[in-house]
Amino acid sequence: MSLPDLALQIIYGRLAWALVAAAVLLALLPVALPKLIPAPRRRTIALTVAAMAALMALPGAASPAYSLILVFQYPSGLLLGCCMVSLWTRWQGKPVRFALRPGLALALTLAGLVLYLDAFGVLALGWYYGGFSAVGAPLLACAVAAACAVAIVRGRAAGSAGALLIAVMLFSLLRLPTGNLWDALLDPLLWAWAAGSAIAAFARRQSLRKLAALPPLLEPAPVFASEADAELVPVHASGVDKQL
Repeated sequence: MSLPDLALQIIYGRLAWALVAAAVLLALLPVALPKLIPAPRRRTIALTVAAMAALMALPGAASPAYSLILVFQYPSGLLLGCCMVSLWTRWQGKPVRFALRPGLALALTLAGLVLYLDAFGVLALGWYYGGFSAVGAPLLACAVAAACAVAIVRGRAAGSAGALLIAVMLFSLLRLPTGNLWDALLDPLLWAWAAGSAIAAFARRQSLRKLAALPPLLEPAPVFASEADAELVPVHASGVDKQL
């Protein structure tokens, strides 16, 4: 078992929470206050990230990161990766999806449910503590990194694959955030986000099924105000030829 350096862990916590807070603000404020805060431009994005970094860098308990770490621990590498991808997408002027992709959301929801029940001793499978394994965890991280690289090269879910690649690279190179592979891939905030995204995707699919089950609308027959209007209807070409 290899744990990260404490100083590096503290720096990671401050910087990670700054990027997460900036991504959340840039996602929610334009929706809550569309007239006062329109779609953020590059200057707004840069100022928001700089302000959050300065705020999180305050010493001791003056930093919001101090309280956030006490309540939520460190952000997972995957949550940090998703926020970094979101910020980069906004920087390029492209639209950002607030919800996670349904496949990733469902996988994180189920995995988090099992791991949290295991960590609390409800299942007692020992899977969470397997994230500290000196052999299994690095091998799994390498396999995930290889799959993400292939997905990025093929252009399949490049955003999600990039965020996942950031998470496994942080774990593989620096053992961040805690030295446990599962903490690099999941945290309480990310699990809540994934669960909400999965529920929203399920509700959207159910609504589409209900719409598909509705009978098609019949085209209304033409209504003429008078006989003169009825005579204005185009005559079939064959009928015209016969008259000529």
